[in-house]
Amino acid sequence: MFEERRRRRVARRVKPGDGRALKRFRWWQLPSRALFYLRLTNNDGRRMVYAVDVRHQNTSEGHVKAHLYLDGRHHAESRVPAAFPVQGGTVEVRASGFGLKRCHYVTADGAEYQLVPDPASGEGRRARLDHRHPALSRCIGFLSVIVLLVGLVLLILQLAEQITREPEGLAQYVGTFTSPVDLSAVGNTVVGLVTVAASTERALRLRYSWLLDGGAG
Repeated sequence: MFEERRRRRVARRVKPGDGRALKRFRWWQLPSRALFYLRLTNNDGRRMVYAVDVRHQNTSEGHVKAHLYLDGRHHAESRVPAAFPVQGGTVEVRASGFGLKRCHYVTADGAEYQLVPDPASGEGRRARLDHRHPALSRCIGFLSVIVLLVGLVLLILQLAEQITREPEGLAQYVGTFTSPVDLSAVGNTVVGLVTVAASTERALRLRYSWLLDGGAG
């Protein structure tokens, strides 16, 4: 029941489009834009092309918007998380602090298919690397997970040390804790940048974990 209410609430956010043309992806939009495509066949056999366009940095209204295009024309828009009704199902879009964590076509019977990224986009370039160099792609993905795990462990150690420093806090029950790793301000900055890069790499593959990527944010 809760999930059904959530879906209805998300569906109410969808507003009709204004018919403007979809603009092509430019290389300078790599950090700020995601563009995905979905090709479907109508009941009469006509081919349709849906496009989902998300501008991550367009937050003047306080939230990120997803725009749905049909055959190159603006069809609908919604703040994310978004759920656009399309032929035979729904296109679901969810964002994280590093990009998208979901852009999937969900059919009426519950099957899910990830949309195809524009070749010029960051997601498209990452998908091309995975297709051409699968071994290298797996290594990069594995390294991203390791970086985030290390960052999470360092964060937990620092938090434990800070919490047990207070004499009226946990220290009186469990004693004080001193982190075995003492990073300088520069070290913390480097760790922060590296973990953000790792989560961004995962977002290019629409991978997200509330524990790993949420902690990095």
